[in-house]
Amino acid sequence: MAPVAEALGAQLLEPDQITDADLPLVWDGEVVGGLRRPDLHNALDVLIVAAETELGASRSAMDRTQKQAAVTLLNEWGAFTLRKSVEDVADALGVSRFTIYNYLERSGSA
Repeated sequence: MAPVAEALGAQLLEPDQITDADLPLVWDGEVVGGLRRPDLHNALDVLIVAAETELGASRSAMDRTQKQAAVTLLNEWGAFTLRKSVEDVADALGVSRFTIYNYLERSGSA
């Protein structure tokens, strides 16, 4: 489960660490652990790193096509529902907000 928790940005918990806000992991009717949801304050950073991993390129090395693909992935993953995300993604990718909106429009998501 550790790779799944890491991919989600969640924390893997022992059964005695679980609180009401966590997701219990049940196996054969018994709680064997849990997942603590990621803190949304870091969610966008986690998603940007996940996009880099998915595309196989660091944001600083991405060409225009890869940046468009990153914006499409981030949109699919819900990144742009977070406050100030367009500005933050633009800063992370080294482009303007206008460019991010253009990429979203090209992907049919604007």
